[in-house]
Amino acid sequence: MNKETEIDMKDVELNELDPEKQPITGDGQASGGEKNGSVKLKVPDDEVAFTGLSKDELMKVAGTPGWVRTRWVLLVLFWLGWVGMLAGAIVIIVQAPRCKPIPEMKWCNEGPLYQINDVEAFSGDLAGVESKLDNINQLKVKGLVLGPIHNVQKDQSITLNLQEIKPDLGKKENLKAVLDRAHKKSISVVLDLTPNYQGNSNWFDKNVLDEVVGKVKAAAEYWLNFGFDGIKISDLTIAAGSAEWSNLRAVVQGNGTDDAKKGALMGVVEGVSAAEVSQLINTTGVDIILSDLLNSKTGGVERIKAMDTLNSQQRNLGWGLGATQQKQLSATGPKLVHLYQLLLFTMPGTPVFTYGDEIGLMAGEGSASPKMVWDLDEKPAEGAEVNETVMAIQQQRIDTRKWFISLSDLRGKERSLLHGDYYSLYSSPSSLSFLRLWDQSERFITAVNWGTTEETITFKLQPTGKFNTNISEGVELPETAKVKLSTDNNLKPDDSVSLDKLVLQPGQAVLLQFPYTG
Repeated sequence: MNKETEIDMKDVELNELDPEKQPITGDGQASGGEKNGSVKLKVPDDEVAFTGLSKDELMKVAGTPGWVRTRWVLLVLFWLGWVGMLAGAIVIIVQAPRCKPIPEMKWCNEGPLYQINDVEAFSGDLAGVESKLDNINQLKVKGLVLGPIHNVQKDQSITLNLQEIKPDLGKKENLKAVLDRAHKKSISVVLDLTPNYQGNSNWFDKNVLDEVVGKVKAAAEYWLNFGFDGIKISDLTIAAGSAEWSNLRAVVQGNGTDDAKKGALMGVVEGVSAAEVSQLINTTGVDIILSDLLNSKTGGVERIKAMDTLNSQQRNLGWGLGATQQKQLSATGPKLVHLYQLLLFTMPGTPVFTYGDEIGLMAGEGSASPKMVWDLDEKPAEGAEVNETVMAIQQQRIDTRKWFISLSDLRGKERSLLHGDYYSLYSSPSSLSFLRLWDQSERFITAVNWGTTEETITFKLQPTGKFNTNISEGVELPETAKVKLSTDNNLKPDDSVSLDKLVLQPGQAVLLQFPYTG
């Protein structure tokens, strides 16, 4: 090889780059058969993935003294923790206040009763009653007291027919439709079987008393089998003196629409004292007595005494103002309708209303029944002249109905109002106040002033009832309470008021609320 050839070969070797130093941006084939842009990564040959201990290795480690001691320590700590939590739960359960058992309640204790004594004035006929059941259901009533609707000539016991409906009210098919639809809405229906309801004496005269009570017994059995949930009679003191009374009781209270719901026996009394009402509850065995105590006792002191006497028998007691005479609540005074609605819904017992009480319907003149008003939402025709007085009355009725529904709804939800204990707090000739409470539920204070001047009410727990000479242990009043409902513009809902004393304007009522504190 000559010298020039050796020089050329050296130039080639010098110009040939190391493959690792060649750029990766070229399009040509790289040396070593690799394409430009490829990167070689070298993985060490001695790198091995960790696969954990084998079973044999694990068993050798687990059997060492150190691991044995550790396992025992963890086991002991687990069981100590478990036993500690169990003991803590037991302590909490033992120390927690026990819930008071709910008293046995009849359906007639679960909500207000609504009387339709004059079907024609209420809705025209029985078909009209059925069509108005949606309106009644909105009032959250639990019972409907219907009638009397049977045929009778005034003061003529011979022609008395308790199993036939007055023809102008409809047929039995119409009555059955009322019952079926009411039951679908969970409204029970009581039939008023007062015999001589158009005459001078509800039971004619003493010479035919046993015979008439026997007819009522037969009719009660018939109508309960027809689908009614209870029977109402007036002048309970007279009826209970009959030799047939126990048989009438057995028929009503031993029957019912099903085994779980026995028929309710409702009696009405007038002109008797609270002590006599209490005695009648014990001796007659009726499920509920409606008295006129609130009508005959017009002073706050007298009314509180009546409640003190009867509060322990509240599940057999019905309260109403005008309800015993089947008169509207407005007879007490149109401006006091809201006040007495609040009072009746919060008293210990079942509130009883007559149709129209929910809107403040004005009572009829004499014995006439007022015609029910239904078109509350009706607006004047476009372009028609607007009577401001009529519109104001209509709005007042709407507001009264809303107030009624709010009270009915509250009573149904709050145990303290539904079946709670009662304690009197204050009374004067024209006002009163009392406390309602149940176990660990919210507490409520009712205060009403139906007088013509403002009243300063002081709240102080008083001994109540003939069996309670001392205030119940653990019952006490807080310093303040919140306004739940009020007719007084000076007392707005959720306002906090002092329970040291409260100034209540004339004709106003307030319902206060405070929590159970344990």
